[in-house]
Parts: sequence; C-alpha cells; structure tokens
Amino acid sequence: MSRFLNVLRSWLVMVSVIAAGNTLQSFRDHSFLSEKLYTASPGLVNGLQARTFGVWTLLSSVIRCLCAIDIRNSTLYYITLFTFFLALVHFLSEVFIYHTAALTIGVMAPLMVASFSILGMLIGLQYLEVEALSQKKKKN
Repeated sequence: MSRFLNVLRSWLVMVSVIAAGNTLQSFRDHSFLSEKLYTASPGLVNGLQARTFGVWTLLSSVIRCLCAIDIRNSTLYYITLFTFFLALVHFLSEVFIYHTAALTIGVMAPLMVASFSILGMLIGLQYLEVEALSQKKKKN
C-alpha cells in the first residue's frame, strides 16, 4: 500500500475519532451547537436538533472509520467521500443560504476538514487505481 493511502487512512481515523467526540458533546449538552456552530441563530438549536446532529455525526464517524480499515472497498470509499461532500454542503448552506451559522472557527474547522478530506480522497482514488492495475498485471 502506498504511503499516501496510509496517511489518508490515519487522517480518516483521526477525523472519525473527533466526530465521535462531537457526537457525545451533542448528546450531552445542546448548547455546544448554539455556541460553536449555529451562532447566528442560537434560538433555533434545541435538544432534538442536537441529538439529530449527533446521530448524523456518529453515522459519518462510523463510515469514515470503516473506510480507514478497508480503504480498498470502492463502495465504502465513495460513501465516505460523499459524507464529506454532504458535510461541506450542509455547513456552506447554513452560512450562506439559511444564515443560521456565521464563519467562525467553529464552522471554519469542519469546512476545512471536509475540503481537505475531499481533496485527499480524490487523490487517493488515483493511488487505488494504480494499485489495482499493478495487481492485475501481476496476476497475468
């Protein structure tokens, strides 16, 4: 396995662990979301919304961790890539369409993580294709 894919796997595990921590925070105290993410409309944040956010974050965390474990599983790889696109679109829409979030560090951090992850996973696709081709040649 290439060095880049090993770094990408480590990145996915790190992002997954951080997301799991955010999940716990969302279930423990919903004011976390109104103070860090949805600062433009904190009154819209309630316990139900925080728990829903927590479940979505937990699902993303599990998918990303599983991808790190089995990075050659193309279906799982594309689903993981989609989780980052979904996060990027969600936070951008909250800032620029719904105006419930402001461009604070609490929103910029997930935007940067999603953007870097998308870039890394798109580059990783090239490495996976090269790896698959070289294995195919070895079999022939």
